[in-house]
Amino acid sequence: NIYVKRENMKKIIHVMRMSILVNVMLAIGKILAGWLGSSGALIADGIHSFSDLITDFCAILGSKMAAKPADKEHPYGHGRLEYMTSLVIGVMILGVGFSVIYGAFSREITIPSVFVILVSFISIVAKLGLSTYLIRKGNEYHSNILTASGKESRTDVVSSFVVLLSSSCMQFTNEIPILKYADLVAMIVVGILIVHVGFGVLKENLSAVLGEREMDREVQNEIEALAQSYEEIYHIESIYLIKYGPYYCLDLVIHMDGGLTLIYAHKIVDQLENQIQKKYPNIQYLNIHMEPEEK
Repeated sequence: NIYVKRENMKKIIHVMRMSILVNVMLAIGKILAGWLGSSGALIADGIHSFSDLITDFCAILGSKMAAKPADKEHPYGHGRLEYMTSLVIGVMILGVGFSVIYGAFSREITIPSVFVILVSFISIVAKLGLSTYLIRKGNEYHSNILTASGKESRTDVVSSFVVLLSSSCMQFTNEIPILKYADLVAMIVVGILIVHVGFGVLKENLSAVLGEREMDREVQNEIEALAQSYEEIYHIESIYLIKYGPYYCLDLVIHMDGGLTLIYAHKIVDQLENQIQKKYPNIQYLNIHMEPEEK
């Protein structure tokens, strides 16, 4: 996020590590409980938790890789490695989702243990708490990564609720025989949710790889206000803010008093650059083009 300060990055990574720890515990717990309790849906839900875990791990790994400094071959740094990593992870998540759906049609029908209901309920409570925490910290640190991870955790809550509902329904199979298919239906639903996560990751990062423009109008207005605080700058012709992983590149075209000396005009531009980078520490590359204009 363009508002993220460098001192907040360590705090963000700390929160992500906590999220990874919780997801590991939940994923392993649900898969073991699903295996012991004869619930394919709970096993699928555990795999869904692993998909959340993978996206969290991808966020940390991608950020670290993207932080590699610029070199001769990559003058704008390696920020887009974050997107490339995410694309690979997105394909993997899609594969997992389709595998879960395929597995639903080849699984034998068994009545899950009541123990499965308890584990599903605990998972719902834990993921609700985690998602609320991630979204709150995301807003506090202006981190899109934390906010997105929190929203994905809400999806995991939905899948756990589906498992809870299917496991509860299957306890009444003797009275209503058709309910014996509830576990298979739940597996398909959870598989679709996993596929949805995978498509979401691919869609978001494909756009970024192509050079996605930051469309936050509030940010553009603030940059314009900084530029127009100088009486020598008449107006802004264009603003292009391009995402490069954890940082941004700003292309700005300004119209200035044509009667200024080149040295003085350059001094004004330097001051503007310093102000912009002070306010937005994640704008690491600035290209400001000056156009002369008569008063």
